[in-house]
Amino acid sequence: MLRLLHLTDIHFGAENTLAAAAATTFAHDEPFDLMVLSGDVTQDGRPIEFEAAGRWWAAMPGPKIVTPGNHDMPQVHPERLFDPFGRYEKRFGPAGSAWFDGPGIAARAFNTARGVQFRPNWSKGALAPGQARAVAADLSRQPPETLKVAVCHHPLVEVPDGPMTGRVIGGAEGAKRLAEAGVDLILSGHVHTPFAFPLPYGDGLTYSIGAATLSLRERGTPAGLNVIEVEPECIRVKALAWTGSRFETARTWAFPRRTQPATARMEQGALE
Repeated sequence: MLRLLHLTDIHFGAENTLAAAAATTFAHDEPFDLMVLSGDVTQDGRPIEFEAAGRWWAAMPGPKIVTPGNHDMPQVHPERLFDPFGRYEKRFGPAGSAWFDGPGIAARAFNTARGVQFRPNWSKGALAPGQARAVAADLSRQPPETLKVAVCHHPLVEVPDGPMTGRVIGGAEGAKRLAEAGVDLILSGHVHTPFAFPLPYGDGLTYSIGAATLSLRERGTPAGLNVIEVEPECIRVKALAWTGSRFETARTWAFPRRTQPATARMEQGALE
């Protein structure tokens, strides 16, 4: 069985200090094959926030993969125009090409955040056709039994009943390309609430999954994180909510893996 720990939207500068510290302890206490951080590691992209985020991330056990979000660039500074991810890359590496290959798993991250866009709300996402094409081609070359994971900040397809939108330019086309390439999971954040649902593309066995925030910027959902357990026949997602003293299971989902017939029955998530 493979186990993934999915974190997102820490927003250092507005982080939930107790929850972020508890996430570090949780990561060390539980064995995971991969830890994923899907963006917005800082609140305003300030150097002091990146310093705190970098120390926190360095204290996490590996293996791990991270991609930036729309908050991970200077909010009001000329660097946003000329070098939007320079501060991020000093701490976390290339903004658009993080990857991981391990026993039974292959993960590729791509950047959906943009410093400037031709629309008023620059917090929304954008996906260039070449980004999805490259990730899809790369992951499609993996062995069939390998868990194929794509990581980005904005959900490529809008989250049903989500508290906010991503409105990713090119998102639906990118999600369709990834699904048709046999990608199993697309992990993201941005909306600050946990979700898991199958994408309506390909064989219907590609799943969009998001975790709650670990910041104080809650949108009707407590701070939290996701644990994803992958067996040969099933993918299980457990959303854990921070109670103020510990993480407790708030919601679970279970889905069939692509190794099973597409007609396999899907067990919808249920509140515990």
